[in-house]
Amino acid sequence: MFSLSNGDVPPAIKFLFDLLDRQAAENGITDPDIIHTWKNNSIPLRYWINIIKNPEMILDVEKHPLIDSILSVVSQTYMDSCSLSNHAFSTDSPSSKLLYAKELQDYKPAVKKFYSDIQALPPVTDEKLYSSLPSTENMQLHRDAALYDLAVYANNYCFQIDEALQRNNCDELSKKFATVISYLQLYLIPNGTT
Repeated sequence: MFSLSNGDVPPAIKFLFDLLDRQAAENGITDPDIIHTWKNNSIPLRYWINIIKNPEMILDVEKHPLIDSILSVVSQTYMDSCSLSNHAFSTDSPSSKLLYAKELQDYKPAVKKFYSDIQALPPVTDEKLYSSLPSTENMQLHRDAALYDLAVYANNYCFQIDEALQRNNCDELSKKFATVISYLQLYLIPNGTT
């Protein structure tokens, strides 16, 4: 999971990691540990941990309690591999942590190298990103439901959103947002309720 297959990664991952690097630069964040943590929380710890710990999410399998405890150890090892802190192992450490203590010495540098290798790849063009995404022609999209949920969210948090827009000197966008909220409250969200 922490190596480039054929010297490349899916364009969406490269795009996301470049976005995180840009946001760090734009916001004056120079601490590499913070950027590393962002990357950990975007793919490895949100996506892979869920699949490792809960294979029944994507596979038609029943998870036996013994298998669940084994997968917990594997997922904990995976999390520790992504962590920047050095673990001090002792005889008091849980046995689940001691099982892979030696391997962590190899896994941690592999994670850092993986992130560094992705950063060294050329930027993803919009065309490459869009062509890599699955086609929606055969998918049944629930556009109206998604738009309604978005409208409800915008309505519920309209004051906070508008305040953030004004705080960031987005006056024109704030005016457009107010127009959209007025329309939503009049036509889509009866009586302003969700």
